[in-house]
Amino acid sequence: MLLHQSLDCSAHPLDLKWSETKHHMINLPISPHARRLTDGEKEQFRAWGYVKNLPVFDQPAIPVLQQRFKELAAMLPEGVHMSRVNHWHKANRYVYNLCRTAAILDYVEDLLGPNYFQWGAHCFAKFPHDETVVPWHQDSRYWPLEPKNTVSVWLALFDTDETNGAMRIVRGSHLREPVEHNRVANENYVLHLEADQKAIDRDEVVTLDLKAGEISLHDNRLLHGSGPNNSDRIRAGQTMRFAPTNVKCDLSVEGWSTFETYLVRGVDDFNHNPVGKVPSENGYPIRSGQGSWDFT
Repeated sequence: MLLHQSLDCSAHPLDLKWSETKHHMINLPISPHARRLTDGEKEQFRAWGYVKNLPVFDQPAIPVLQQRFKELAAMLPEGVHMSRVNHWHKANRYVYNLCRTAAILDYVEDLLGPNYFQWGAHCFAKFPHDETVVPWHQDSRYWPLEPKNTVSVWLALFDTDETNGAMRIVRGSHLREPVEHNRVANENYVLHLEADQKAIDRDEVVTLDLKAGEISLHDNRLLHGSGPNNSDRIRAGQTMRFAPTNVKCDLSVEGWSTFETYLVRGVDDFNHNPVGKVPSENGYPIRSGQGSWDFT
């Protein structure tokens, strides 16, 4: 179900229109509880492959984040579901700047070290009674990156829980051998491959319930997925993909010739990958895998 035409994009009192801010993100208030990862959280990430409920944005920022999401969704052409396009950080300066929120980058640095880049940004949205499904999968199964060391940030734009299709993970599954994936043909599936169901240990499944403004972090080898949104609420999260500078993409793999990196912190002494152009406007992708040259 696509609801982008009916979303209310009226301004919030704390917000400004795109034309008034040009391409600069409003200085959204950061939660007073934002911090660095504890030693216990770092150990949990190593052992279980995820950390959740990390505070980033303060409450006054939430209506602004939600309005911005609705404006982005309303940009997409009729028939294009937000979950089926990616690389918003290449197309849209607001999303690019959102991905450079210092409180988010601090958490990521605690896992990846001081030198890392961004290579992806994807907004996974499930509108009320949206039947789209993200099947169980490992991101690393799709990505021709070596070494396999990408951390994904999932920023909750609305509260997310089991009733509106929150992401679920199999804790510790990132430490196993790669799981067999089978091709699936289902119009409601966002991905075309699904992990073998025998690999899903139901006793280790955890729901990544988040409050709006919080983030979770997960390892690219972690088994995860999400079901349909059977509620009357929107479930949407802005994902951001970060990797240390030693990670290299095999550009010869079909669909990956447009891979580009954006150095976020530190230095890149490897120069393994093409560097993307920073967006100057608030554009939008119309398909997956576009290059930065497609946008102004």
